[in-house]
Amino acid sequence: MNTIGRLNEYQVIGRHLPTEANPTPKLYRMRIFAPNTVVAKSRFWYFLMKLKKVKKANGEIVSLNVIHEKRPLKIKNFGIWLRYDSRSGTHNMYKEFRELSRTAAIESLYQDMAARHRARFGSIHILRVVEINKLDSIRRPYIKQLLVENLKFPLPHRVAKSSGKKVFSYRRPSTFA
Repeated sequence: MNTIGRLNEYQVIGRHLPTEANPTPKLYRMRIFAPNTVVAKSRFWYFLMKLKKVKKANGEIVSLNVIHEKRPLKIKNFGIWLRYDSRSGTHNMYKEFRELSRTAAIESLYQDMAARHRARFGSIHILRVVEINKLDSIRRPYIKQLLVENLKFPLPHRVAKSSGKKVFSYRRPSTFA
C-alpha cells in the first residue's frame, strides 16, 4: 500500500452518462477508503465496473465527499466484512477491531491482512464496516478480553525514578518492589 499519509473515507456518487434512451440514469453511491481522491475515484470505477458494468468512459462522478468521524476521541468496536484474493483463491472474512475511527480500523485491517495473510492493498475488497454498539454482538475473544470492567495494564519490572539519590550507585537497583 504505497500511500502518502493516512487513509480517508470518501463517499463517491456516480452514474452512467445520460442518453436518449435513458435521460435520468440511476445513481450509485459507495463509501471507499483511500489515501486521496484520485485513488478513491479509481476504486469507485473498479467496483462499479464489476457490479454494474459501467465504465469510466461511459460514466461520470456526480459528487465526491470526505466523511469525517463524529466522535474521533471515543473508543469504538468495529466489525469488518471483507473479501480478498490469496495465492490459492478468493476468501470471505469477518474481522473485529477496537479503534477510535473507521479509518483507523481499516488501516489496522490492512496491516493485519498484510501480516497474517500476505494480502496486498489491491487484493482486499472491503464489503461492509459496522460499528458494534452491543457488547453481546462481539464475536472475537481478543476483543472481548478488552471489555472487562476495571481493566488494568500493570507495568512490572520498572526501575523507580530517584529524586534525590546519587547518579552512580555501588548497588544494582532492585526492579521488584
